[in-house]
Amino acid sequence: MGIILKTESQIDTIRRSSQAATETLQRMGEAVKPGVTTAELDLIARKMIKKHQGISSFLGYRPTNHPAFPATICTAINDEVVHGIPSKRRRLHEGDIIGLDFAMVLDGYHGDTAFTFPVGHISSEAQRLLEVTKASVFKAIDAAKPGNRIGDIGYAVQKYAESNGYSVVRDLCGHGIGRSLWEEPQVPNYGKQGRGARLKPGMVIAIEPMICVGTHEVMVLDDEWTTVTADGELAAHFEHTVVILSDGPEILTVNPELWG
Repeated sequence: MGIILKTESQIDTIRRSSQAATETLQRMGEAVKPGVTTAELDLIARKMIKKHQGISSFLGYRPTNHPAFPATICTAINDEVVHGIPSKRRRLHEGDIIGLDFAMVLDGYHGDTAFTFPVGHISSEAQRLLEVTKASVFKAIDAAKPGNRIGDIGYAVQKYAESNGYSVVRDLCGHGIGRSLWEEPQVPNYGKQGRGARLKPGMVIAIEPMICVGTHEVMVLDDEWTTVTADGELAAHFEHTVVILSDGPEILTVNPELWG
């Protein structure tokens, strides 16, 4: 199936699901501290889903050649890039960084967002990685204008990340979003200007740079979900759901309290 342009009514629904998702992400972030388990963060998400009378986008999600995902959030600590599974045995420690990825369905439409949080006091290296990765999201969004192309988004991320000495994960990417969590088009975080699908009003995409201190190469652990950097170096992940409008992009997961 090709790219599905959304109606104004559908965009309004995605806006609501996106706001519910980012509120949930904020609540989880407020709970991040040394000693907390990733399972406790997942429980917060489950309570927020119930509050919003929504449905988890991730729980039971089963892509081809994968087992069903068993939780409502994806966690990623330190060298984990994305898709870590919450556990009662996994506790946060001072100096960790943790990426939390969350999506919720309201009235049949998904909203998706992610943020990498510091756990207590973190190293200057880790702090710089978070700042650059977060800023790269907005570089990408600035390029998400009608008439531009998907390659312009990836180019913006890649240029900014690499100019700061980091690498960009190639094996994972952003995506279209709507009734399905993953829709066309794929939205890579690298690329060439002027290449790929043209951006049109009504397109809704999840822009989610995954940036690494070392190599861009990744591998998947035995649980068939958790994706880590191949060299064990730190990685960070931030994500916004964005709609392309005739006058430019709108961030549907906007949250000034969380994102500043």
